[in-house]
Amino acid sequence: MMTSLGPYASFIVTSYAAAALVVAILIGWVVLDHRSQTRRLRELDRSGITRRSGRSATDTPRTITRTIT
Repeated sequence: MMTSLGPYASFIVTSYAAAALVVAILIGWVVLDHRSQTRRLRELDRSGITRRSGRSATDTPRTITRTIT
């Protein structure tokens, strides 16, 4: 496989691996941040601070339906 990519095979493979690693790190960062934000919202809900939307941190998002006339 490496020879079919020509003389730049190592650069191409390394570039794709680096891009995949960056994407994986960003996905992990977003997942960890989501958990942290959800935990913070739960703590605020428990302490009595309410959200302006009136929803709890564990509520599922509602779908917004709108009739266009």
